[in-house]
Amino acid sequence: MSTTINAFHARLTGLVRHVYPEFDADIVISQIVEAFWPGDTHRRQRARSPGNRLWSEHDSLLITYGNSIVDGSHKPLDLLHDFLTRHMEGVVNGVHILPFFPYTSDDGFAVTDYRAVNPQLGEWSDIGRIAERFHLMSDLVLNHVSSQGPWFNAYRQRLPPYDRFFFEASPADDLSDVVRPRTTPLLQKVGTRDGPRHVWCTFSHDQIDLDFRNPEVLLEMLRIIRMHIDKGVRTLRLDAVAFLWKEVGTPCIHLPQTHAIVQLIRLLCDYAVEPVVLLTETNVPRTENLSYFGNGNEAHAVYNFPLPPLILHAMQSGTAKYLHRWQSAMPPAQLGCAYLNFTASHDGIGMRPAEGVLPPEEKARMIDTVRQAGGLVSMRATPGGGEEPYELNSSLFDAMRHTFRGEDAAHHIARFLCSQTIVMSLEGIPAFYIHSMLATPNDHEGVERRGMNRAINRHRWDYPELLRRLADPASEQAQVLHGLSHRLRLRARQKAFHPNATQFTLRLDERLFGVWRQSLDRTQSVFAIHNVSDETVLISPSEINLIEDDHWVDLLSEEAVIPTGPEIPFSPYQCRWISNRS
Repeated sequence: MSTTINAFHARLTGLVRHVYPEFDADIVISQIVEAFWPGDTHRRQRARSPGNRLWSEHDSLLITYGNSIVDGSHKPLDLLHDFLTRHMEGVVNGVHILPFFPYTSDDGFAVTDYRAVNPQLGEWSDIGRIAERFHLMSDLVLNHVSSQGPWFNAYRQRLPPYDRFFFEASPADDLSDVVRPRTTPLLQKVGTRDGPRHVWCTFSHDQIDLDFRNPEVLLEMLRIIRMHIDKGVRTLRLDAVAFLWKEVGTPCIHLPQTHAIVQLIRLLCDYAVEPVVLLTETNVPRTENLSYFGNGNEAHAVYNFPLPPLILHAMQSGTAKYLHRWQSAMPPAQLGCAYLNFTASHDGIGMRPAEGVLPPEEKARMIDTVRQAGGLVSMRATPGGGEEPYELNSSLFDAMRHTFRGEDAAHHIARFLCSQTIVMSLEGIPAFYIHSMLATPNDHEGVERRGMNRAINRHRWDYPELLRRLADPASEQAQVLHGLSHRLRLRARQKAFHPNATQFTLRLDERLFGVWRQSLDRTQSVFAIHNVSDETVLISPSEINLIEDDHWVDLLSEEAVIPTGPEIPFSPYQCRWISNRS
């Protein structure tokens, strides 16, 4: 046991000395241990070894706000629980409830109290009921807090320890290299008991950045993590983590201290008795995003951010050329790591991950097509004072009403189901925004009422109306939910869809996107092929090297596929999972 204790202490010491060289490492370490394992809480004797046992082919995730479903009478978390048990059990086994804490803006991402549940949603017991039946993910909004919360109010009154909780800078500082996801001014002048100060605001003036140079900030976040784990949270989403550490004169993104803090949290989770998964949210180009795997010692999982723009482009253009090129160059996740695959979330469809992947003219066509379908575009500031598209704001379902050729209602639902089936087929864990599962259209009234582009994709369903639509087989909501639910239930039975199962990108007609998946024990192969066009495409079985002695079947259509037989037809937007095990 002493060896393992020494290994833990040695790794923690190295990280603390790297992040906080000016502080006494032994004192900070003892404070970290007490924050994460207070009182009688115990830790593992040995670190959890890297492996693929934290997830399986049974895992998939629903992303939702706590109040995505309302009725004006019941607690939204009660309604969410009812929806989940009625429609999602056996379809997904995990739920990401977006920030469910008291807040002042940004739909929950300007937190005032990390230890409370927003009373307009429910209470901790409601969260606990969901956590009993689904693997629960919550947000650790650790880069910033609300300007109207008790921490920042105490800062303005210069009350310790909060007087050193927030990052300050001077307007005279050279901040030209700072990477920004917004166009608002970076610094905000605020009054304090000691006079005016300029505080750092990466996202908005209601979201004040914390100063992790002060170890008390890290310790407070570790106490919050421990509380959330005790409340049943098993996946921690590290929101906007890339911006965590600031140094004037640098881009203030992906700095070494940021990676070291992620490594520190991962180390604590590896020694936690509870199986806790760390997910980093870094909406940046591929190489930067993958850096948060570290050497298998940072995030367990990272968002596969290039997928949303690339899949949308494929479905709009009718060619998988760029999606195929990107996927062919993607490395498999390291041992003990996994991708989180998605096409839509509470945010828009990020365009930064498409940098260097989609040519400018293709991105311009995407933007024009989304706008024609009623979508919006948000901008970001660039170094030097310019602007460029940051994200497309649209419900994904409406974004696929049009292709580059114009509106295409005849194939709309098939096209949308195809896009989501690609997510199910790829290496990694699939995640689905509730408004994708429910074929939610653009909420223009929400944009006008709330004055923010992202409201277009944050509709709140009236529950009786939603249930009425789901009971009508002809409704878009029923057709999409039924189609996706069927495929997800089928997917969960295929060992070849384990998040770490072998994957090889197939070379096919550009209208087809295909991957070969093989189970970890090599007993099952699945050729997952998707027609992203409105044309019928034929391929020869020889193109995908089906072993002649095996019996092959398309799991989705239940049709037999003969290795030496005729060409395999793919109708517009048809998907096939051709497997040697049914």
